Amino acid sequence: MKCYYEVLEVDEDASDEDIKKSYRRLALRWHPDKNLETADEAKEMFQLVQQAYDVLSDPQERSWYDRHKDSILKGGLGENYQDDSLNVYAYFTTSCYKGFNDDENGFYSVYNEVFKTIAAEDSEFCTDDVEIPEFGDSKSPYLEVVHLFYSHWQSYSTKKTFSWLDEYDIRQAPNRRVVRLMEKENKKIRDKARKERNEEVRALVNFVRKRDKRVQEYSKLLEQKSLENEKKANEMRKKQILEKNEKMKSYVESDWSKFTNVLDELEQIESQLTVEDEEEESLYCTACNKLFKTTKAFHNHEKSKKHQENSKLLMQNGDEDEDENDDDLLDGEEDLDDISISTEDEEIKTKKKKEKKKKAFMPELDNSDVDLSLEEIERQRNEKKTVEPVKKPAKVKKKDKEKKKAKEENPEEEVKKNLCVTCNEEFPSKNALFKHLKSSGHAVYLPEATDNKKSSKSKKK
Repeated sequence: MKCYYEVLEVDEDASDEDIKKSYRRLALRWHPDKNLETADEAKEMFQLVQQAYDVLSDPQERSWYDRHKDSILKGGLGENYQDDSLNVYAYFTTSCYKGFNDDENGFYSVYNEVFKTIAAEDSEFCTDDVEIPEFGDSKSPYLEVVHLFYSHWQSYSTKKTFSWLDEYDIRQAPNRRVVRLMEKENKKIRDKARKERNEEVRALVNFVRKRDKRVQEYSKLLEQKSLENEKKANEMRKKQILEKNEKMKSYVESDWSKFTNVLDELEQIESQLTVEDEEEESLYCTACNKLFKTTKAFHNHEKSKKHQENSKLLMQNGDEDEDENDDDLLDGEEDLDDISISTEDEEIKTKKKKEKKKKAFMPELDNSDVDLSLEEIERQRNEKKTVEPVKKPAKVKKKDKEKKKAKEENPEEEVKKNLCVTCNEEFPSKNALFKHLKSSGHAVYLPEATDNKKSSKSKKK
């Protein structure tokens, strides 16, 4: 058996790109169609090149091949190998079988025998009978046979003890301490061998599964089903969209849900409300402060004496208000300094008077035709006009008079309060005076001020 690196004519540290280029070059060289004179030799070399590329192009298979290359090339683990287990390294090549048929040398027959042998070796170390899935043949169904087989063997764990690999014989140990040390070292060797065996068989399972036509056909079937399902889903989606579009085209909006109808209804309601408001305003008497239900009653009321008297009185009050406004304007023009303030006051006064008029003539809905008498109207108006001014208490007036008198008698009293008695220097504020007294030491005791404070406190008590 040749090394795969030698077959592809590359170094062991060659990159994936170098391996790919070398494979293409050798595949063209050894292709059977280009070597008709030596067709058999060319076919074997072409298959070997293809096998080497399949292993070295896969990162996982390449790393495993690099670790066990010597064992694969020697066909085992050397002359000192004492285990009589099946050498699985001889089956990591496509040359161990011929074709994918069910013949004696075919793919399925060869590997079926290999896995049966491994299972028989493990059964010698098992106390219970365990059913192990078989490899099957080319016609075995995937779900019933193939899937079960690979599910079991991809997680393979050997039952062998590997006790024949023990380095130390515990019977020759002088004491218990040495026995424990020997057992510890022997256990390390056994665990290492068990791990290597598990990795070997699992790697063989992956090698076989990658080339199994049944797995490839089933994966193609799954891809085809997924494409069909995706196609059906797309068709269903398109169908739903078309149906929705047809429904939208055939959809007729109902009259009650149309926005234009809603706007028309709103306009009708607004027009009705405006007509009602106009009718109410036309049936309202401002002079008598009354609202009538019908136009006939309103016209009859206008002809009455009470209405005529109230309207005359209303006109007179309006003239008086205008005269008062004119007087206020003349008074404001006399004071040139306070022109802006007076104008503002006049505006406020006029607003208040207008509000009083509105309050006085607010409509009161009354279904009866009973009228207010002229005496009641005059009495209400006189009450509003005769508003007594707010008088200040006598004590407050007395204090204000005393303050004015004190200011007239002593106009420079405030200035003298900020005067230093010692140096007769004036200061703009009390804080400045206190700073001066503190820094210069000009503070002087004033008995009059203290006596006045005490007397004021005693009066309060």
